[in-house]
Amino acid sequence: MLEKYYFLILTLISILFSTISNELLNSDALLINSLAEQFSYKQIEEALLFQKRWEWVSFVILPLILLIKISIISAILDAGCFFFGKEIKYKKLFNIVVKAEFVFLLVIVFKTAWFYFFQTSYTLEDLQYFYPLSALNIIGYKGLQPWFIYPFQVLNLFELAYWFILAYLIGKELNENTDKGLSIVASSYGVGLLIWVVGVMFFTLNMS
Repeated sequence: MLEKYYFLILTLISILFSTISNELLNSDALLINSLAEQFSYKQIEEALLFQKRWEWVSFVILPLILLIKISIISAILDAGCFFFGKEIKYKKLFNIVVKAEFVFLLVIVFKTAWFYFFQTSYTLEDLQYFYPLSALNIIGYKGLQPWFIYPFQVLNLFELAYWFILAYLIGKELNENTDKGLSIVASSYGVGLLIWVVGVMFFTLNMS
């Protein structure tokens, strides 16, 4: 039952933080400015009205995306435990992944704080490509090939913290040290993440 409560709390906080961030950073105004050169004001107004009308859909999609993501990662970690001859019930792995996912809420907080207090002049592209404490922020997205953007976003300190939280909680569940948990995470989730990143790069390259 605990995993359900953790998941519910994670979902509610994610929706709350995302809503607050959109309001503080005035995303609608940035969207209007971005589309102003391509569409008429009436077309943009109609698009925004359509977006507002169907805004509730995002509140349904976000929990679904989180559920799918956490379920897949839990299954991958389950396979990793199997290959190492260890056993953790899937429900416990699901609970571990949910707990680790809370670290990514800090991404929304850091991103909102950065643009609200520091980089107060920004474009829609700045918002889209910004990922706090990532390699992309060091090299910048301007002039970078589109298919390189996502992998440089994934290289960030929050992802690193996510790995160590997973490793610590898995090691704790197995009554072993964090190194064993890290081995399981790296050989299962790490491989899965690499395949995912390569897939996104390949898709972006073909679409560009």
